[in-house]
Amino acid sequence: MKLKIGLIGLTTSLLFAQCGPEKSSETTENTMETEIAKTPSLTKLWESPETLETVESVLFDEATGTIYTSNIFGQNPLEKDGNGTISIIGKDGSIITQDWVTGLNAPKGMGIANGHLYVTDIDELVEIDLATAEITQKFPVEGASFLNDVATYEGKVYFTDMNTGKVHLLENGAVSTLSEGHESINGIAIAKDGTIYALDGSGLIKWNSDGSTSLVNDQVTGGDGLVILGDDNFVASRWIGEVWFISKDGQTLMLDTKAEESNTADIGYNPEEMIVYVPTFYKNKVVAYKLDF
Repeated sequence: MKLKIGLIGLTTSLLFAQCGPEKSSETTENTMETEIAKTPSLTKLWESPETLETVESVLFDEATGTIYTSNIFGQNPLEKDGNGTISIIGKDGSIITQDWVTGLNAPKGMGIANGHLYVTDIDELVEIDLATAEITQKFPVEGASFLNDVATYEGKVYFTDMNTGKVHLLENGAVSTLSEGHESINGIAIAKDGTIYALDGSGLIKWNSDGSTSLVNDQVTGGDGLVILGDDNFVASRWIGEVWFISKDGQTLMLDTKAEESNTADIGYNPEEMIVYVPTFYKNKVVAYKLDF
């Protein structure tokens, strides 16, 4: 979440014939292919009831098809009020379990590893048992005040610390700092090969094998949610009300809800059905969009 704040580039072919007068059979018809690039787009499918108060993040569990949302319940994303919740919604947007987990403060990014749901909650990472919905552990992070997005890979939990510009790692029950010096870092995602990508004030960045980072895109700055589509294609949201497609060729604005004052916080993604789930924050609902290409 940010309070300042794959579509894969596919082409179709147009086939047409040119016929010349009195040509031989070898040259009677010439064929050409003209590539027409289709602009990436999002088509609205449904929206949930407006009961997910201050919904910040959506997580789609590929293993079970479950859709989780984190709900801050209030105007202050830093307040320790005990009102924050996790909900479960259906693939049609219906509310399955409004209060699946309660007693959180301002829950934001989520990730799944080792049979648990991990969610950031201001200055700690909270571990929730998926089978029982019980909070099993809390991992305080010294000096943190705005923990944000979460990504998991091979049992490890990576999460961003927006105010301090750090990326933390939970591994074997211990929290360490993986990287720092990233202004307003928020969305984080990990590719199948283990490459880490994130969104910060400079744009979309990736980690190299030596631990250094490279700038992938410098146009979509201050991003919130991040989805890796593969083949150097990404979907990224900006909290102000924008969802972008990013490729090696540039970026395309697919959704702009600023005029409606509807935010686009930490998005979720169903890769099999190619559906992007957009949490609207103060509009208290999730809106689902089909990724078209």
